[in-house]
Amino acid sequence: MKDVTTLVGVGGAMGVIVVANVMEGGNPASLMQVPAMLLVWGATILVSAAGGTMSDAKGVVGSLKKAFLGEAHTSADVVPVVVSLADKARKEGLLALEDSLKDIDDPFLVKGVTMAVDGTDPEEMRDILEGEVAAKRAEVKHSAKFFSDAGAYAPTIGIIGTVMGLVHVLENLAEPDKLGHLIAAAFIATLWGVLSANVVWLPIGNRLKRLGELEATRMEVTIEGVLAIQAGANPRIIAQKLTSLLPAHEQEHAEAA
Repeated sequence: MKDVTTLVGVGGAMGVIVVANVMEGGNPASLMQVPAMLLVWGATILVSAAGGTMSDAKGVVGSLKKAFLGEAHTSADVVPVVVSLADKARKEGLLALEDSLKDIDDPFLVKGVTMAVDGTDPEEMRDILEGEVAAKRAEVKHSAKFFSDAGAYAPTIGIIGTVMGLVHVLENLAEPDKLGHLIAAAFIATLWGVLSANVVWLPIGNRLKRLGELEATRMEVTIEGVLAIQAGANPRIIAQKLTSLLPAHEQEHAEAA
């Protein structure tokens, strides 16, 4: 099931800002200054991409989709699956697990169990699987970096837009009737810079980091489970061991399962 927390949060925050603007007697349409928005959003995206590689830039769309619609897999979900496999392995042997892998949609768990069935040395298997965890953490770090950088650049770029607008104001001091509109337009860039950073870019970056933490933790729990299965540990002991590795708020869910 997709987790739309970020979609609801960002959309709701935008809605609150619009409502607050209307309640103060403002007109939301007056904030939609195309030049200011083009400067802030366009320049922010470009300079954020400039700090990475072309490969990083190509992955931004996928990361954006994951942030808004990605599934938040918890470690508690994998515990009953591992315990079930452990129970079957204890009764029928490791080779019997090959048939069960067809019904598992967790590639990392499938890989670990397959290695166990193939008789891979436990230490070598741990090294290989922990290497994948490290690679996952690095991947998440890179995907979140673009949005964290955008959150840092956007307010400053907004200030650049405001300075440009104020220069335009000074050029028209001879026409006082235009100054009010020009000054208001100048500050729109700062508004969009601060707003985009705190309502869009930084929340997305934090969301990707959180999803990455959940995935990495799930993988670490999986490693301990697979090694315990290979060692022939009692399923009840495996359940207790894996549950003890979970955050407190997930332990009840795992125990119930």
